Amino acid sequence: MTTESPRWFKSSYSNNGGDCIEVAANLAATHGIVPVRDSKVVSGPVVEVPVTAFSAFVAGVQGGTFHTV
Repeated sequence: MTTESPRWFKSSYSNNGGDCIEVAANLAATHGIVPVRDSKVVSGPVVEVPVTAFSAFVAGVQGGTFHTV
């Protein structure tokens, strides 16, 4: 990963049902990535998503692009 430590954040919308992800947005400005991990496996793999892709995903969620069941 990077030399700067990620500060992990879980959404307040998480209901602690176990199906959560965490993101470390503090690395976006300095490294151009948003690390994402499974909140249940904190020592597991981390996916480094480019800031532009993560921003597009968030905009899609906020704009209703993704339908929920």
